[in-house]
Amino acid sequence: MPVTAVTTDADALTMTLVGEFPSPVERLWRAFTDPRQLERFWGPPGYPSTFERFDFEPGGFAHYTMTSPQGETFRGRWEFVAIHPETGFEVLDAFADESWQPAEGMPVSRMRFEFEATASGSRFTSTTQFSSLEGLEQTLAMGAVEGSTLALNQLDIVLQDLRAYAEGKGTRTEILTDQHVRITRLINGPRELVWRAYTEPELMKQWLLGPDGWRMTVCEIDPTVGGRYRYAWAPEEGTEGEPFGFDGETLLVEPARRTVTTERMTGTDFASTTNDLTLYEEDGATLVTTLIEYPDKEVRDMVLATGMTDGMETSYARLERVLAPLV
Repeated sequence: MPVTAVTTDADALTMTLVGEFPSPVERLWRAFTDPRQLERFWGPPGYPSTFERFDFEPGGFAHYTMTSPQGETFRGRWEFVAIHPETGFEVLDAFADESWQPAEGMPVSRMRFEFEATASGSRFTSTTQFSSLEGLEQTLAMGAVEGSTLALNQLDIVLQDLRAYAEGKGTRTEILTDQHVRITRLINGPRELVWRAYTEPELMKQWLLGPDGWRMTVCEIDPTVGGRYRYAWAPEEGTEGEPFGFDGETLLVEPARRTVTTERMTGTDFASTTNDLTLYEEDGATLVTTLIEYPDKEVRDMVLATGMTDGMETSYARLERVLAPLV
């Protein structure tokens, strides 16, 4: 993982994070100063940011909103204090209210972002200076160390060309925490078309079949917040296996970009998961990322042991074949 250290100093009232990356320092700088790139990693998995304002100059402001899988929003703001091209910048960092003013009762800190070249690429260091021990402790209690680490560990994807990062590598599963797993797959095709494949039953029934020899018998989708869905599969004649299905509720929809649903195996009392699907397009290809939140480590390991990744890869390969004539 890119983040190599996170330390806190109660005497100095600081929290410091260090990350090492195999990319040139110029590329690292662009990732932090382009709001569209910042949106891909500024926020832990499941809480992506949308930057609505980014005035990158001393005295300017950046406004961003993080949106949880349940649709909750958390606002933040930066006031740019100093900028040193390609070596660093400093901001006053604060939680924000609806008018983008510092939220009452929340700490305001000074963050220093530093970028330096190394023999193997570049190093990023952020140092957050608090005005009081209370502010430091309040921020740590909100999970700042864990959240910052998970957020910055997404940066390696951003720094690479999307095709170089994912093309030809199939479906990849990464365990992020005891409860969270991230699954990625590059699909050759535009984001709008991939979104249709996830929301139009006639398209979905052509690719979301899992292993060969199975057919989709039920595909009911209501892709609106609060809407329900239901999928079911059965083996073809001569294929072993028992019919099964999943159902759930749509929690969040950002058309052609993100959808969050619950998922439960139909007819069982198994605990449900939360599936956070995001689509990112670059150079005519779309990175499909699914962040799955399990109730606990035991359920996570049980599901992964079923060979889920292999089944998803078969479906994704079929999806590319289905989309090819439409691209």
